[in-house]
Amino acid sequence: MNVIVAIHPAEFTFQFARSGGPGGQNVNKVNTRVTVRLDIEASESLTPDQKARVRHRLATRIGRDGVLRVVSSRHRTQAANRKAAVERLIELLTDALREAKPRRKSAIPAAVRRRRAEDKQRQSERKQQRGGRHREHD
Repeated sequence: MNVIVAIHPAEFTFQFARSGGPGGQNVNKVNTRVTVRLDIEASESLTPDQKARVRHRLATRIGRDGVLRVVSSRHRTQAANRKAAVERLIELLTDALREAKPRRKSAIPAAVRRRRAEDKQRQSERKQQRGGRHREHD
């Protein structure tokens, strides 16, 4: 099931810095690197259940302050990086809110079971042969 995430643009906060990416001499003058932040707890676009799921699934990306951060410095312009960062943040939220399919148990195929038994038998025979050689030398 696809989840549509609609976050109000006012909930995003942006920070701009000089980028180390492409841009030549422009890199030293223009703040093209974009960090977009979304305060998960303060978000009015997410339900409490969605907030809990996002906190759990994106725990490594959310800081102690409860803010989800995404950085983009791939493009040469601030506008392109801003768009890329927002798209990535929405993509992360969509993936986090997607329900996982329940795992269905499947039977182990007969051929796999047979192959495993044959491999075990071969290994057993190898070990038996090794043991016999050592006893003859005594």
